[in-house]
Amino acid sequence: MANLSTKPTDHMAFIDYYKTLEVSKSASADEIKKAYRKLARKYHPDMNPNDKEAERKFKELNEANEVLSNLENRAKYDKYGENWKNGEAYERAQQQQSQQNHAYPGGGFSATDPGGGEGFSDFFQSMFGGSGSGFGRNSQGGANGKFKGQDVSAELNLELTEAAKTHQQTFDINGKKVRITIPAGAQDGQKIKLKGHGNPGINGGPNGDLYISFHIAEDRDFKRDGDHLRTSADIDLYTAVLGGDTNIQTLEGSVKLKVKPGTQNGTTVRLKGKGFPLYKKEGEAGDLYVTYQVKIPTNLTDAQKELFQQLQNS
Repeated sequence: MANLSTKPTDHMAFIDYYKTLEVSKSASADEIKKAYRKLARKYHPDMNPNDKEAERKFKELNEANEVLSNLENRAKYDKYGENWKNGEAYERAQQQQSQQNHAYPGGGFSATDPGGGEGFSDFFQSMFGGSGSGFGRNSQGGANGKFKGQDVSAELNLELTEAAKTHQQTFDINGKKVRITIPAGAQDGQKIKLKGHGNPGINGGPNGDLYISFHIAEDRDFKRDGDHLRTSADIDLYTAVLGGDTNIQTLEGSVKLKVKPGTQNGTTVRLKGKGFPLYKKEGEAGDLYVTYQVKIPTNLTDAQKELFQQLQNS
């Protein structure tokens, strides 16, 4: 069963997401992405085994990135701060109350002048966890409506060879086992949503959602370039000069490739359709680019050196 660390968005304890990612409020999307990648590597549980503080920091990074990497969520966060998830609902309530005040002059109240303690400030506290009065007093009973539960973000680490195959992963989320199928071709940083697998709703509202981000580790043999792969292969000098066959490793196993006579060091050849699978396009894949590295022979005998000298002088 896969290990998936999750973090709900807790509106009761304010976290400065910009401070968490060590960026300014004017940071670009690219700067936020780079900062998250750098810090996530530093505090990743695999790099800090049994370190509770690093684990807490890693979860905070995921939460901050989940919000700030989404343009819509970031705009809400910049506007409403810690109450960004329910800020719009609060504004709608303000508008409704304003309409009521116009309909019944003298009998209303304002956010700055509650009038008997039944102000919007109480409603705001009630909606976001405070003990309000008046309009917000029935927050547990439904006067404030039903609210969706908190979304949860998590990161799933995959090897390149895992991401290249359609396979299933099973997670333990809030005490429940959740099984998902990951299609071949998943991209690094790609997110998927599991509807209803977040935290429970408020006042009978729907559950939040679970967002899973894929992190695909660098591979020793292959470098990913979109849907293409790049690798290198050693060939000896004799094969480079005279031509011949060499075995090349692909994601699907070894294939035999013909080397043309007179192949230069650094020559790159393309193997069509032997690259990375295309996401949700069964049977389709990018290309594999192989760069030849010609190995110069060492420890030559005197006779072999003489032969090279003859070639040089011919």
